Amino acid sequence: MSHYKSSSKDAWVGRKSNKKLYLHEKIEFSCLEESYPLTNNKTIALMGYSSDEGVRRNLGRVGAALGPNAIRKQLGKMTNHLNEETQLKDFGNLECIDQNLEELQQECIHAVESLIGHRTIPILLGGSHDLAYAHYNGILKHLKSNEKLGIINFDAHFDLRENTNGNSSGTPFYQIALEQKAKNQPIKYMALGIRKDSNTKELFDFAESQHIHYLSQKYFNISYLEHVQLRLIQFLEDVDYVYTTIDLDGFSSAYAPGVSAASPMGFSPDIVLESLKLIIESGKFVGLDVVELNPNYDIDEQTAKLAASLVHYVIHKL
Repeated sequence: MSHYKSSSKDAWVGRKSNKKLYLHEKIEFSCLEESYPLTNNKTIALMGYSSDEGVRRNLGRVGAALGPNAIRKQLGKMTNHLNEETQLKDFGNLECIDQNLEELQQECIHAVESLIGHRTIPILLGGSHDLAYAHYNGILKHLKSNEKLGIINFDAHFDLRENTNGNSSGTPFYQIALEQKAKNQPIKYMALGIRKDSNTKELFDFAESQHIHYLSQKYFNISYLEHVQLRLIQFLEDVDYVYTTIDLDGFSSAYAPGVSAASPMGFSPDIVLESLKLIIESGKFVGLDVVELNPNYDIDEQTAKLAASLVHYVIHKL
């Protein structure tokens, strides 16, 4: 794999307890290019998507290629409440070479396919949101033809832009929608936190034409928790599995200043955590990624800490 760089201990630092009280003491290191044993124990696989080429193409501010290691740095300091049998493994990073985003996405598809084939739960760290196209298709390779894979995207943007000028961080769900249409199957996609000031009328029209479910940022908050839960339950009932993706630029910049496209008008962590709880407890959760962290614009590593806290919540809830 030409875009692959194996895992390193350098990003995993923190207090030392010699009792695995912290995640940097719990983490193990594996390599995609080497054989690793199948296990019946729960195994959570972390892998970085160290690229912001998709952001550059989408005219965003670059820097998200540094995101995966920034998340690792904060995650390693956090406390470990996983049981002894649960394995937490770092499989390193996929990196974009010579701006060849399309080749990177294909390698990411194969990497996700391999991780799931080894009975791990993939959690990918971004990196730009073009990761979603690869993550989705890597999961899809393990599903039967009659099984439906849903997408739940926490985001200010639909990411349904056309890819006529190449793939980007704004095109992943458009690509998936077209590929599903070619198979005479609808895309099963729900976007939470959509903002009218961040999506053109054409994008709303395309979303409607594809029967995409979405909830605007106005209603995606804790005051409307019951409504959010009802919409999620309705969506989950119509799919067999769900792939979850969190774009950090959906959060208000009060919580996430270090992203590719910051705005003060986004959502807050509490409604995201409540939503993740429901998704995981449905038993249909099969993978997660957290994307668009841009350490170049972060303040006191606040956004990296938010991303790490989201991953920490999910791995302990699984």
